[in-house]
Amino acid sequence: MMKTVAVDDEPLALDLIETYCGNFDFLQYEKGFTKAGVALQYLEKNPVDLLFLDINMPAMSGMEFYKSLQHKPMLIFTTSYSEYAVESYDAGAIDYLLKPYTLSRFEKAVRKANETHNLINNAPGSEKEKYLMLKADYGVVKITLADILFIEGLDNYLKIHLSKQQPVVVRMTMKALQDNLPENNFIRVHRSYIIPFNRIDAVRNKIISIAGEEIPIGKSYEDDFISLFKR
Repeated sequence: MMKTVAVDDEPLALDLIETYCGNFDFLQYEKGFTKAGVALQYLEKNPVDLLFLDINMPAMSGMEFYKSLQHKPMLIFTTSYSEYAVESYDAGAIDYLLKPYTLSRFEKAVRKANETHNLINNAPGSEKEKYLMLKADYGVVKITLADILFIEGLDNYLKIHLSKQQPVVVRMTMKALQDNLPENNFIRVHRSYIIPFNRIDAVRNKIISIAGEEIPIGKSYEDDFISLFKR
């Protein structure tokens, strides 16, 4: 089930989203907010899976709101203005609902979100140890864990360096990705790097060498790395 929050300065728009969500057993509508600041405070402490977000709001635009989120859920924009469509897809939105929208159009958007959610989170246990399904560009990409050289954090994006193909860039936090990696092989060694142990070529002067690249060990991660590396 996907936890869902809606942010829109129009109370009637929030009422409609809550009503529509009630038609689908895979949606758990948590709250609706008319004020962006209050919504930000809530989402900092209560991460959700799916966010319905109005683009044109008085205090803060939907784009600004989404960029400010530390944990970025899947996103469906809701708006009365069609000119924001291209910008919404640049933000990695699952869909774009143009007001007024029908229940059938709403259903198309949330089923797309649910399909992505299931691909990312609900792989069978044995298979999940072998690969991840991550949202990239306008679709979902399969990342084989054995091919990962290291993962690099870049602002609001992650760059996954791979041995058999070009790097893949995904919009995701380091913590969110780390939570989906097997703990027995992957470790965060720096604010901006996660590495697989089996890819380490050498460690010297707090620098890890992997496939010709040098990755620093952050001071706050040093003790954990040394402890696990000695094992």
